[in-house]
Amino acid sequence: MKPPVYTRAAALPEMLSRRIVILDGAMGTMIQRCKLAEADYRGERFADHPKDLKGNNELLQFTRPDVIAEIHRQYLAAGADLIETNTFGATSIAQDDYGLGPLAREMNVAAARLARAACDEFSTPDKPRYVAGALGPTPRTASISPDVNDPAARNVSFDELRAAYREQAEGLLEGGADLFLVETIFDTLNAKAAIFALDELMEDTGERLPVIVSGTVTDASGRILSGQTVTAFWHSVRHARPIAVGLNCALGATLMRPYIEELARVAGDTFISCYPNAGLPNPMSETGFDETPEITGALLEEFAASGFLNIAGGCCGTTPEHIAEIAQRVSRYQPRCCGASLFGNLAAA
Repeated sequence: MKPPVYTRAAALPEMLSRRIVILDGAMGTMIQRCKLAEADYRGERFADHPKDLKGNNELLQFTRPDVIAEIHRQYLAAGADLIETNTFGATSIAQDDYGLGPLAREMNVAAARLARAACDEFSTPDKPRYVAGALGPTPRTASISPDVNDPAARNVSFDELRAAYREQAEGLLEGGADLFLVETIFDTLNAKAAIFALDELMEDTGERLPVIVSGTVTDASGRILSGQTVTAFWHSVRHARPIAVGLNCALGATLMRPYIEELARVAGDTFISCYPNAGLPNPMSETGFDETPEITGALLEEFAASGFLNIAGGCCGTTPEHIAEIAQRVSRYQPRCCGASLFGNLAAA
Protein backbone atom coordinates (compact mmCIF):
# COMPACT_ATOMS: atom_id res chain seq x y z
CA MET A 1 0.00 0.00 0.00
CA LYS A 2 1.37 3.39 -0.94
CA PRO A 3 2.02 5.52 2.17
CA PRO A 4 0.23 8.85 2.51
CA VAL A 5 2.29 11.87 1.48
CA TYR A 6 2.13 14.42 4.25
CA THR A 7 2.40 18.01 3.11
CA ARG A 8 3.12 19.25 6.64
CA ALA A 9 5.08 17.56 9.43
CA ALA A 10 6.79 15.29 6.90
CA ALA A 11 9.65 14.68 9.34
CA LEU A 12 7.37 13.55 12.17
CA PRO A 13 7.36 9.79 11.36
CA GLU A 14 11.15 9.69 11.36
CA MET A 15 11.22 11.58 14.68
CA LEU A 16 8.78 9.08 16.20
CA SER A 17 10.98 6.21 15.10
CA ARG A 18 14.12 7.85 16.54
CA ARG A 19 12.98 9.01 19.98
CA ILE A 20 9.99 9.38 22.26
CA VAL A 21 8.21 12.58 21.24
CA ILE A 22 6.80 14.87 23.93
CA LEU A 23 3.25 16.19 23.90
CA ASP A 24 2.22 19.10 26.10
CA GLY A 25 0.09 18.91 29.25
CA ALA A 26 -3.28 20.19 30.40
CA MET A 27 -4.61 23.47 29.05
CA GLY A 28 -7.58 23.68 31.44
CA THR A 29 -5.40 23.14 34.50
CA MET A 30 -3.12 25.98 33.45
CA ILE A 31 -6.06 28.29 32.74
CA GLN A 32 -7.43 27.55 36.22
CA ARG A 33 -4.09 28.60 37.68
CA CYS A 34 -4.65 32.05 36.19
CA LYS A 35 -7.84 32.55 38.25
CA LEU A 36 -9.63 34.36 35.46
CA ALA A 37 -12.94 36.09 36.10
CA GLU A 38 -16.09 36.38 34.00
CA ALA A 39 -14.78 39.67 32.62
CA ASP A 40 -11.71 37.92 31.21
CA TYR A 41 -13.91 35.61 29.19
CA ARG A 42 -16.22 38.38 28.00
CA GLY A 43 -13.73 41.09 27.08
CA GLU A 44 -15.22 43.92 25.07
CA ARG A 45 -16.52 41.72 22.27
CA PHE A 46 -18.82 39.64 24.47
CA ALA A 47 -19.59 42.16 27.21
CA ASP A 48 -23.32 42.01 26.55
CA HIS A 49 -23.66 38.32 25.78
CA PRO A 50 -26.79 36.97 27.55
CA LYS A 51 -25.21 33.78 28.91
CA ASP A 52 -22.47 33.23 31.49
CA LEU A 53 -19.17 32.61 29.72
CA LYS A 54 -16.69 31.80 32.47
CA GLY A 55 -15.33 28.32 31.82
CA ASN A 56 -15.67 28.55 28.05
CA ASN A 57 -11.90 28.33 27.65
CA GLU A 58 -12.04 28.45 23.86
CA LEU A 59 -13.22 32.07 24.05
CA LEU A 60 -9.88 33.10 25.50
CA GLN A 61 -8.17 33.09 22.10
CA PHE A 62 -10.36 36.15 21.42
CA THR A 63 -10.43 37.86 24.80
CA ARG A 64 -7.15 36.79 26.48
CA PRO A 65 -4.85 35.52 23.74
CA ASP A 66 -1.92 36.50 25.92
CA VAL A 67 -2.91 33.81 28.45
CA ILE A 68 -3.15 31.05 25.84
CA ALA A 69 0.08 32.07 24.12
CA GLU A 70 1.96 32.08 27.42
CA ILE A 71 0.70 28.60 28.30
CA HIS A 72 1.93 27.34 24.94
CA ARG A 73 5.33 28.95 25.56
CA GLN A 74 5.63 27.35 28.99
CA TYR A 75 5.00 23.89 27.59
CA LEU A 76 7.45 24.44 24.74
CA ALA A 77 10.09 25.67 27.19
CA ALA A 78 9.47 22.50 29.22
CA GLY A 79 10.40 20.38 26.20
CA ALA A 80 7.16 19.71 24.33
CA ASP A 81 7.56 18.79 20.66
CA LEU A 82 3.82 18.88 20.00
CA ILE A 83 1.41 21.43 21.46
CA GLU A 84 -2.35 21.17 21.25
CA THR A 85 -4.53 24.02 20.14
CA ASN A 86 -6.97 25.37 22.71
CA THR A 87 -9.90 23.86 20.80
CA PHE A 88 -11.11 20.90 22.85
CA GLY A 89 -14.62 22.39 22.90
CA ALA A 90 -14.42 24.50 19.76
CA THR A 91 -17.10 22.76 17.72
CA SER A 92 -20.39 24.41 16.91
CA ILE A 93 -22.10 21.60 18.85
CA ALA A 94 -20.20 22.41 22.05
CA GLN A 95 -20.36 26.17 21.56
CA ASP A 96 -24.12 26.07 21.04
CA ASP A 97 -24.38 25.52 24.80
CA TYR A 98 -23.08 29.09 25.19
CA GLY A 99 -25.01 30.50 22.25
CA LEU A 100 -21.77 30.87 20.30
CA GLY A 101 -21.98 28.08 17.72
CA PRO A 102 -21.55 30.42 14.72
CA LEU A 103 -18.08 31.41 16.01
CA ALA A 104 -16.65 27.89 15.90
CA ARG A 105 -14.61 28.21 12.73
CA GLU A 106 -13.15 31.59 13.71
CA MET A 107 -12.34 30.17 17.14
CA ASN A 108 -10.29 27.35 15.60
CA VAL A 109 -8.43 29.63 13.22
CA ALA A 110 -7.46 31.95 16.08
CA ALA A 111 -6.35 29.08 18.31
CA ALA A 112 -4.22 27.48 15.62
CA ARG A 113 -2.54 30.80 14.85
CA LEU A 114 -1.60 31.28 18.51
CA ALA A 115 -0.10 27.80 18.68
CA ARG A 116 1.61 28.27 15.31
CA ALA A 117 3.30 31.49 16.46
CA ALA A 118 4.54 29.82 19.65
CA CYS A 119 5.91 26.80 17.75
CA ASP A 120 7.64 29.03 15.22
CA GLU A 121 9.23 30.98 18.08
CA PHE A 122 10.69 27.83 19.67
CA SER A 123 11.46 25.70 16.61
CA THR A 124 15.05 25.08 15.57
CA PRO A 125 16.46 23.00 12.69
CA ASP A 126 17.38 20.28 15.19
CA LYS A 127 14.14 20.45 17.16
CA PRO A 128 11.08 21.40 15.13
CA ARG A 129 7.85 21.99 17.08
CA TYR A 130 4.47 20.99 15.73
CA VAL A 131 0.91 22.26 16.19
CA ALA A 132 -1.60 19.50 16.94
CA GLY A 133 -5.09 20.66 16.06
CA ALA A 134 -7.25 19.27 18.88
CA LEU A 135 -10.70 17.87 18.11
CA GLY A 136 -12.52 17.02 21.32
CA PRO A 137 -15.40 14.57 21.80
CA THR A 138 -18.31 17.11 21.91
CA PRO A 139 -20.84 17.04 24.78
CA ARG A 140 -23.22 14.89 22.71
CA THR A 141 -22.87 11.22 21.84
CA ALA A 142 -24.10 9.39 18.78
CA SER A 143 -24.14 5.95 20.41
CA ILE A 144 -25.75 6.47 23.81
CA SER A 145 -29.22 7.68 24.63
CA PRO A 146 -29.51 10.82 26.78
CA ASP A 147 -32.79 9.45 28.14
CA VAL A 148 -32.66 6.37 30.38
CA ASN A 149 -36.32 5.73 29.58
CA ASP A 150 -35.73 5.69 25.82
CA PRO A 151 -32.63 3.72 24.78
CA ALA A 152 -33.21 4.58 21.11
CA ALA A 153 -33.18 8.35 21.66
CA ARG A 154 -30.27 10.39 20.33
CA ASN A 155 -29.49 14.10 20.64
CA VAL A 156 -27.07 14.27 17.72
CA SER A 157 -26.68 12.50 14.38
CA PHE A 158 -23.58 11.25 12.59
CA ASP A 159 -24.06 13.87 9.87
CA GLU A 160 -24.33 16.69 12.41
CA LEU A 161 -21.11 15.54 14.05
CA ARG A 162 -19.37 15.19 10.69
CA ALA A 163 -20.36 18.72 9.68
CA ALA A 164 -19.23 20.19 13.00
CA TYR A 165 -15.88 18.40 12.83
CA ARG A 166 -15.39 19.42 9.21
CA GLU A 167 -15.89 23.07 10.14
CA GLN A 168 -13.48 22.74 13.04
CA ALA A 169 -10.84 21.03 10.94
CA GLU A 170 -11.10 23.68 8.23
CA GLY A 171 -10.37 26.35 10.83
CA LEU A 172 -7.44 24.45 12.29
CA LEU A 173 -5.95 23.88 8.85
CA GLU A 174 -6.35 27.55 7.91
CA GLY A 175 -4.72 28.62 11.16
CA GLY A 176 -1.60 26.51 10.59
CA ALA A 177 -2.04 23.13 12.30
CA ASP A 178 0.55 20.53 11.32
CA LEU A 179 -1.51 17.50 12.36
CA PHE A 180 -4.90 16.62 13.79
CA LEU A 181 -5.49 15.05 17.20
CA VAL A 182 -8.89 13.40 17.69
CA GLU A 183 -8.81 13.02 21.45
CA THR A 184 -10.59 11.90 24.61
CA ILE A 185 -12.82 9.58 22.61
CA PHE A 186 -15.58 8.08 24.74
CA ASP A 187 -17.81 7.17 21.79
CA THR A 188 -16.24 5.47 18.78
CA LEU A 189 -19.06 6.62 16.53
CA ASN A 190 -18.24 10.24 17.36
CA ALA A 191 -14.62 9.47 16.51
CA LYS A 192 -15.66 7.93 13.20
CA ALA A 193 -17.54 11.14 12.36
CA ALA A 194 -14.38 13.14 13.06
CA ILE A 195 -12.24 10.76 11.01
CA PHE A 196 -14.71 10.90 8.13
CA ALA A 197 -14.68 14.71 8.23
CA LEU A 198 -10.88 14.81 8.23
CA ASP A 199 -10.61 12.38 5.34
CA GLU A 200 -13.20 14.35 3.40
CA LEU A 201 -11.34 17.61 4.04
CA MET A 202 -7.99 16.20 3.00
CA GLU A 203 -9.49 14.64 -0.11
CA ASP A 204 -10.98 17.99 -1.08
CA THR A 205 -7.86 20.05 -0.35
CA GLY A 206 -5.23 17.57 -1.45
CA GLU A 207 -3.32 18.28 1.75
CA ARG A 208 -2.67 15.19 3.85
CA LEU A 209 -1.97 15.85 7.53
CA PRO A 210 -1.05 13.16 10.06
CA VAL A 211 -3.85 12.13 12.40
CA ILE A 212 -3.50 10.91 15.99
CA VAL A 213 -6.49 9.13 17.52
CA SER A 214 -6.72 8.93 21.32
CA GLY A 215 -9.42 7.12 23.27
CA THR A 216 -10.29 7.29 26.93
CA VAL A 217 -10.90 4.25 29.15
CA THR A 218 -13.41 5.40 31.71
CA ASP A 219 -13.22 2.73 34.41
CA ALA A 220 -11.69 -0.54 35.55
CA SER A 221 -13.69 -2.51 33.00
CA GLY A 222 -11.10 -1.51 30.41
CA ARG A 223 -13.74 -0.14 28.04
CA ILE A 224 -14.52 3.25 26.63
CA LEU A 225 -17.94 4.63 27.54
CA SER A 226 -19.66 3.32 24.40
CA GLY A 227 -18.61 -0.20 25.38
CA GLN A 228 -15.55 -1.16 23.36
CA THR A 229 -12.42 -2.76 24.71
CA VAL A 230 -9.11 -1.17 23.79
CA THR A 231 -8.51 -3.82 21.13
CA ALA A 232 -11.97 -3.34 19.62
CA PHE A 233 -11.46 0.43 19.67
CA TRP A 234 -8.23 0.08 17.70
CA HIS A 235 -9.82 -2.13 15.06
CA SER A 236 -12.68 0.37 14.74
CA VAL A 237 -10.37 3.28 13.89
CA ARG A 238 -7.52 1.43 12.19
CA HIS A 239 -8.92 2.16 8.73
CA ALA A 240 -8.05 5.85 9.28
CA ARG A 241 -4.35 4.90 9.12
CA PRO A 242 -3.48 7.17 12.05
CA ILE A 243 0.14 8.02 12.55
CA ALA A 244 -0.43 7.18 16.22
CA VAL A 245 -3.16 5.74 18.40
CA GLY A 246 -3.31 6.10 22.14
CA LEU A 247 -5.11 6.76 25.38
CA ASN A 248 -5.60 9.89 27.44
CA CYS A 249 -7.62 11.35 30.30
CA ALA A 250 -10.01 9.62 32.76
CA LEU A 251 -7.28 7.60 34.49
CA GLY A 252 -3.85 8.25 35.90
CA ALA A 253 -0.91 6.28 34.59
CA THR A 254 -1.11 3.57 37.26
CA LEU A 255 -4.65 2.57 36.29
CA MET A 256 -3.99 3.15 32.58
CA ARG A 257 -1.01 0.80 32.40
CA PRO A 258 -2.74 -2.48 31.41
CA TYR A 259 -4.69 -0.72 28.68
CA ILE A 260 -1.72 1.09 27.13
CA GLU A 261 0.17 -2.22 27.25
CA GLU A 262 -2.71 -3.90 25.42
CA LEU A 263 -2.81 -1.16 22.81
CA ALA A 264 0.95 -1.32 22.29
CA ARG A 265 0.60 -5.05 21.70
CA VAL A 266 -2.29 -5.01 19.22
CA ALA A 267 -1.54 -1.83 17.24
CA GLY A 268 1.61 -3.15 15.66
CA ASP A 269 1.62 -1.01 12.54
CA THR A 270 1.39 2.44 14.07
CA PHE A 271 2.91 4.50 16.85
CA ILE A 272 1.54 4.71 20.40
CA SER A 273 0.69 7.85 22.37
CA CYS A 274 -0.10 8.13 26.06
CA TYR A 275 -1.04 11.20 28.06
CA PRO A 276 -2.70 10.28 31.35
CA ASN A 277 -4.11 12.49 34.05
CA ALA A 278 -1.91 13.37 37.01
CA GLY A 279 -3.47 10.58 39.03
CA LEU A 280 -6.90 10.87 40.60
CA PRO A 281 -8.82 14.08 41.34
CA ASN A 282 -7.83 15.78 44.59
CA PRO A 283 -9.53 19.13 45.27
CA MET A 284 -7.00 19.91 48.00
CA SER A 285 -4.02 20.01 45.61
CA GLU A 286 -2.94 23.01 43.54
CA THR A 287 -3.72 21.30 40.23
CA GLY A 288 -6.80 19.43 41.43
CA PHE A 289 -5.06 16.05 41.02
CA ASP A 290 -2.93 13.77 43.18
CA GLU A 291 0.37 13.34 41.42
CA THR A 292 3.44 15.52 41.60
CA PRO A 293 5.62 15.86 38.49
CA GLU A 294 8.05 13.34 39.98
CA ILE A 295 5.35 10.69 40.42
CA THR A 296 3.86 11.11 36.95
CA GLY A 297 7.32 11.24 35.42
CA ALA A 298 8.39 8.02 37.14
CA LEU A 299 5.26 6.21 35.99
CA LEU A 300 5.72 7.22 32.35
CA GLU A 301 9.41 6.34 32.60
CA GLU A 302 8.34 2.80 33.45
CA PHE A 303 6.06 2.78 30.38
CA ALA A 304 9.03 3.87 28.27
CA ALA A 305 11.30 1.26 29.81
CA SER A 306 8.67 -1.37 29.02
CA GLY A 307 8.67 -0.36 25.36
CA PHE A 308 5.12 1.02 25.20
CA LEU A 309 5.67 4.60 24.05
CA ASN A 310 6.31 6.77 21.02
CA ILE A 311 4.52 9.89 22.32
CA ALA A 312 4.28 10.87 25.99
CA GLY A 313 2.54 13.81 27.61
CA GLY A 314 -0.06 14.73 30.17
CA CYS A 315 -3.78 15.38 30.46
CA CYS A 316 -5.85 16.80 33.35
CA GLY A 317 -3.81 18.04 36.29
CA THR A 318 -0.48 18.10 34.46
CA THR A 319 1.60 21.26 34.14
CA PRO A 320 4.84 22.36 32.47
CA GLU A 321 6.64 20.95 35.50
CA HIS A 322 5.09 17.54 34.80
CA ILE A 323 6.03 17.74 31.13
CA ALA A 324 9.63 18.71 31.91
CA GLU A 325 9.92 15.74 34.26
CA ILE A 326 8.36 13.35 31.73
CA ALA A 327 10.64 14.64 28.96
CA GLN A 328 13.76 14.22 31.05
CA ARG A 329 12.90 10.72 32.21
CA VAL A 330 11.69 9.16 28.95
CA SER A 331 14.67 10.58 27.02
CA ARG A 332 16.74 7.74 28.46
CA TYR A 333 14.82 5.13 26.45
CA GLN A 334 14.34 4.13 22.86
CA PRO A 335 10.84 4.55 21.43
CA ARG A 336 8.56 1.58 20.98
CA CYS A 337 9.41 -0.27 17.82
CA CYS A 338 6.47 -0.77 15.50
CA GLY A 339 6.02 -2.13 12.00
CA ALA A 340 5.33 1.42 10.81
CA SER A 341 4.48 -0.06 7.43
CA LEU A 342 2.46 3.04 6.55
CA PHE A 343 5.08 5.53 7.61
CA GLY A 344 8.59 4.24 7.03
CA ASN A 345 9.21 6.03 3.74
CA LEU A 346 7.38 9.28 4.41
CA ALA A 347 10.44 11.42 4.90
CA ALA A 348 11.52 10.62 1.36
CA ALA A 349 8.05 10.82 -0.16
